[in-house]
Amino acid sequence: MLARTPLPTAAPAVILGAMARKKTSNPPDLNHLLMPQTPIMVAVEQAVLRRHAGAGATAPVADQIAVRLAGVITMDMIHAGQRLLEKDISEVLRVSRAPVREALRILERERLVEFQARRGACVTAPDAKDIADIYEVRIALFQILFRQLMAQRPQELEAVFDRHMPQLEQATQQGSVDDHALAGFLMNMDMFKLAEGRLIADLLASISLRVLRFVRLGLAADPPRMARAMETWRALHRAITRRDVDEVLSTAVRRMELSRDAAAHAALPQG
Repeated sequence: MLARTPLPTAAPAVILGAMARKKTSNPPDLNHLLMPQTPIMVAVEQAVLRRHAGAGATAPVADQIAVRLAGVITMDMIHAGQRLLEKDISEVLRVSRAPVREALRILERERLVEFQARRGACVTAPDAKDIADIYEVRIALFQILFRQLMAQRPQELEAVFDRHMPQLEQATQQGSVDDHALAGFLMNMDMFKLAEGRLIADLLASISLRVLRFVRLGLAADPPRMARAMETWRALHRAITRRDVDEVLSTAVRRMELSRDAAAHAALPQG
């Protein structure tokens, strides 16, 4: 995994020096790039590297940098709207600026970073309208996915739920937002692997990466949402077990709407 990759650890003086030279307000704390990764961060890294056959220590340096940044963005250690300066990242990780530049382009393709005039690379900060648009596409893609899987691979779909539901139930009972978000994310990723077409799987995985950090923050800000989300997971599992396609589709839409509301809640200005 990325924790074992050959990216070097920067000395504290290097990190502090990079921080001291920042001239932007509200700079991100890049020390997080050197910290041990959480399970969610590891899952995000695997999702970003899903197109690469030798993920992990054999991945190019740019990919390794991209997945580290994706992990800390998802965990909200680097916040929406903050700038990501090539020079500072390269100094913290002690790599040249070229792979850092490519890493930021990778994250731009995943819509985790955007390039703005006179500001450079910034963590994306979608508003409620952006999130509504993202979820309109996400709901449509999930409906296509579930129609395909219920018609062609219902037993395998049910097996995915059987495998992941215990982790979701446990996380919900313990009130662990991170574990709940991780279990749902991993279940979605396993469902995407069953998709007939690569395009649908890739689009859904990319969208899931974009919204995961906001869903996680929304659940943390309003814990009762987690219990409501768990109810829709259970209802979806029951419908799949009964092979009730109409109920699967309507329940999936309801689950996506709850996820959308949590994401929109997290995207609202706080205070």
